[in-house]
Amino acid sequence: MSPRWEPNPHIRTGRTVIHTLHAHLVFTPKYRRGPFTDEILRRCEDVMRAVCADFETELVEFNGETDHVHLLVHYPPKVSLSRLVGSLKSVCARRLRQEFPEHIRTYLWSDHFWSPLYLVASCGSAPLSIIKEYMNQRWCSATTT
Repeated sequence: MSPRWEPNPHIRTGRTVIHTLHAHLVFTPKYRRGPFTDEILRRCEDVMRAVCADFETELVEFNGETDHVHLLVHYPPKVSLSRLVGSLKSVCARRLRQEFPEHIRTYLWSDHFWSPLYLVASCGSAPLSIIKEYMNQRWCSATTT
């Protein structure tokens, strides 16, 4: 290794690939109801971190409001984002319904927890600090319009 080359922790290597893939994910609950409290958001983050670890991905940043959650994930090329999203949403919904049944039932009365729609945005070459800042901003415009 050249002394001029400094390892970048965001660049990962595999047997035949060098990659740095990040995606910004946004999930909303069914009907955009607001079932998330601080306690539920903390548990949602824990569950989603565990699911990401199972997929050999890293949950870099997590944030949420009462009616949506944001995730910044660092994933390898072998991971299908649609499969990751499906697992994140299904495992999280099941665990939250088990652990907070009465609270969740007041907001979401059917068998569905998440809206079937989700946002996935490639972070491209944007600095991760900018993406994290964006995710941590309060979403005032959604409540004032």
